[in-house]
Amino acid sequence: MPLDPLIKRTATFFDGQNLFHSARESFGYTYPNYDVLALSMTICGRMGWELTHSRFYTGIPDPWDDPFWNHFWSAKLRAMSWQGVYLYSRSLRYRNRRVVLPDGKEYTFLTGEEKGIDVRIALDIIRMAHRKDYDVALIFSQDQDLSEVAEEIRAISREQDRWIKAACAFPFSPTSINRRGIDKTDWIRIDRATYDACIDPRDYRPKDKFSQSSESTTNGSGSR
Repeated sequence: MPLDPLIKRTATFFDGQNLFHSARESFGYTYPNYDVLALSMTICGRMGWELTHSRFYTGIPDPWDDPFWNHFWSAKLRAMSWQGVYLYSRSLRYRNRRVVLPDGKEYTFLTGEEKGIDVRIALDIIRMAHRKDYDVALIFSQDQDLSEVAEEIRAISREQDRWIKAACAFPFSPTSINRRGIDKTDWIRIDRATYDACIDPRDYRPKDKFSQSSESTTNGSGSR
């Protein structure tokens, strides 16, 4: 078995929407208020790992579909780019969803869905492992679709005869419904105090009145 390196170079991979949903469920926050770089540095510091770079992935609505959240994400992504965070974003895809109300009536509404983000995260994690760009892949997500990535990292570790770890970090509280991390990874739970210490002090939500209804209905997230 390869010996673990003294300095464990760590790359962080953020599934922006998955992290937001988890923070909303666990802590009650209604918009993505996390600071990606602060969370990366805090968790790496706790584990004794050396942060080398951070990567962030999200879907965003087009400006003509949802100007409020397009403005929010454009501003937040721009600020992250200034911090040196690698960014990957793509437009949400829209389709009609139909639900049955308690009175038996059907209600149809248009919803944005995030497609291809988990695939892109998986490809980057595997590609960077082959290039020996990190020793630890720290994934901020609970998406079980990424469990196969952890298995692939084990295979790469055997092929390269070197120590590699896959870990996932996620918000956790007594109100959390999803209490599991990604299978086949090391789980790191983020408590309320840790998360609150890593809140972005800047609020990128626009203050004008052009899309307040959008703020109350979408909360900055797309479904998958």
